[in-house]
Amino acid sequence: MGSLETGIPLKRNNLFRSFSSVRTERHPFSQRPRSRFSRFLLFKKLDYLQWICTVAVFLFFVVLFQMFLPGSVEKSGNSSLQDNVEVSSGDFKFLKEMGVLDFGEDIRFEPSKLLDKFQREAREAILYSPAFNRTKQRFPYRKPQLAMVFADLLVDSQKLLMVTVAAALQEIGYEFQVYSLEDGPVHDVWRTIGIPVTIIQAFDKTGIVVDWLNYDGILVNSFEARGVFSCFVQEPFKSLPLIWTIHERSLATRSRKYISSGRIDLLNDWKRIFNRSSVVVFPNYILPMIYSTFDVGNFFVIPGTPAEAWEADTVMALHKDNLRVKMGYELEDAVIAIVGSQFMYRGLWLEHAIILQALLPVLSDFPLDNNSNSNLKIVVLSGDSTSNYGVVFEEIAINLTYPSGIVKHKAIDVDADNILSTADLVIYGSFLEEQSFPEVLMKAMCFEKPIIAPDLSMIRKYVDDRVNGYLFPKENPKFLTQVIRQVFSNGKLSSLAHNIASIGRSTARNLMVSETVEGYASLLVNVLKLPSEVAPPKDVAEMPLNFKEKWQWHLFEALSNSTYINCTLRSYTFLDKFEQQWNNAPKDRPLSADDGPFLYSIWEEEKNIEIANARKRKEEEELKDRSDQSHGTWEEVYRSAKRADRSKQDLHERDEGELERTGQPLSIYEPYFGEGTWPFLHLSSLYRGIGLYLQMFGVTEIILG
Repeated sequence: MGSLETGIPLKRNNLFRSFSSVRTERHPFSQRPRSRFSRFLLFKKLDYLQWICTVAVFLFFVVLFQMFLPGSVEKSGNSSLQDNVEVSSGDFKFLKEMGVLDFGEDIRFEPSKLLDKFQREAREAILYSPAFNRTKQRFPYRKPQLAMVFADLLVDSQKLLMVTVAAALQEIGYEFQVYSLEDGPVHDVWRTIGIPVTIIQAFDKTGIVVDWLNYDGILVNSFEARGVFSCFVQEPFKSLPLIWTIHERSLATRSRKYISSGRIDLLNDWKRIFNRSSVVVFPNYILPMIYSTFDVGNFFVIPGTPAEAWEADTVMALHKDNLRVKMGYELEDAVIAIVGSQFMYRGLWLEHAIILQALLPVLSDFPLDNNSNSNLKIVVLSGDSTSNYGVVFEEIAINLTYPSGIVKHKAIDVDADNILSTADLVIYGSFLEEQSFPEVLMKAMCFEKPIIAPDLSMIRKYVDDRVNGYLFPKENPKFLTQVIRQVFSNGKLSSLAHNIASIGRSTARNLMVSETVEGYASLLVNVLKLPSEVAPPKDVAEMPLNFKEKWQWHLFEALSNSTYINCTLRSYTFLDKFEQQWNNAPKDRPLSADDGPFLYSIWEEEKNIEIANARKRKEEEELKDRSDQSHGTWEEVYRSAKRADRSKQDLHERDEGELERTGQPLSIYEPYFGEGTWPFLHLSSLYRGIGLYLQMFGVTEIILG
């Protein structure tokens, strides 16, 4: 048995060895090691039907992706998107789950860190409230004091917003003081509502003589007022609650250039200002996203601004003549503008294509001109001037069998105001549930244009169907065709559409006023830490309704003849000027890590010297009492006692003003660090003191009041 077991393998090995040797001799270059895949096919059982199904599914998704890819649309007349665009909300969900397209559902801004901070402080306030801690009682005798700081007092929408907010907050117990770096026409508006105004100089450190400690909070408007931050980053104003409101996009755009050009020092300087702010407030949800470079967890959104209505009024005032002719449209043309979300997500082009497909049956309702061209003109307002969005829609229009010249694309960052002001109808072609009312739709309503929008929750909150706008179900875009035929009658807007547009304009001019006012009131409650002598403000529900229904337009009617100010151009001019000053300014010596301990050691040494001197004086007084003293006569003792009584009667407490009037200035000596109180030295009785600071060469100088 053992021989059989050992003999058979030997024979097989010899057989295979002899066969392989013969094959090698005949074909010396044909021998190759077999791959794992070939051995898998030869020696393993493979379910070929499963393999074929896998390949078929893969090819199916390739074809599906090619069908919805705008760059791969065929230009031949036989292929058309008209049949392929017949998709519903279920198809949107399918495309999103497959990862082919996204429709912006993940685009949301949530100030989670700031909200968590507010909730934590609210719990602590309840825990240490007078109901739980009887030692903490309030004795209010004054109202909360707030300072509002502006770069200028020129007429613009930001001043209108802050005037409205301040007037409303006054009704619930706040008091305001306005500071501005430059004077302007809005000076009289602030005085009209009973708020005093002070003009300060930001670039002259000796000129900012404002005791910010008199205020419970600071509200800074616009990044152009950054000159005053030199005070707020120094003691003793470093811990004051500061709310910074930013409306412009220019700094976010310029920050990208700082990063690309390596200007990290300039970028970090702006980050330092953002970090100093307790809260940075934006009027919409796209600004905190484009300012994400500066986000340190203190961004907050209070939706609502009169900027869209203000710009619409300005455009209509500047272009009183017929702008349609300048834009290349005839008076008989019916211009339809398709707008969308301000967020650019990959599925936006498909949503706009669905709107175009719904407009296609309406093309036959419009008459032809002398050149057999339709009077219907469609403008897709989306994307920016640097994208290829226009090429995509030219392909889509061709494949939807639109005649040439009807569908055009315009960049929203170039022609938005002109297109919206000349359009007869504006269609909102985005199905994204946004966090606030779309600004482009608000501006279209301010231009007194009838709008058609899907019945999204945020739009349905402010737009009533057939009252101040038209709505169509987002699950059924085909219904849009019926709505458009109700808007137009014989190629012209119907009388009902004109009435709806008029009502829509009055609605949009004062849209979201209550959200803005209540947002600032709620934010102040969370940010301000009022001391016990301050009376807490009333609840926002006790505010009169007329302060929450409209912007304070009537206060600016007398200023309507003021020169138009391009806020965007002005902000870029400010940044150019600031960068030039930054480049020319000498860089200060950076503080080392040893500066803090060095100052602390000086203070400790001075404190020890004072303690030693006090102990020495006490010992000398005790020794003096123990030593023998000569006794005077009775007359000397009587005269000294009378002098002591007279001097005692003359001593009484007098306030600071009385001491200054009598030529006896009062000095409050206190150590401080930083430049915050330097402008007050030698100017008044307050803030006279001893300060220690470092010179450029590290020499310590003592300032005596």
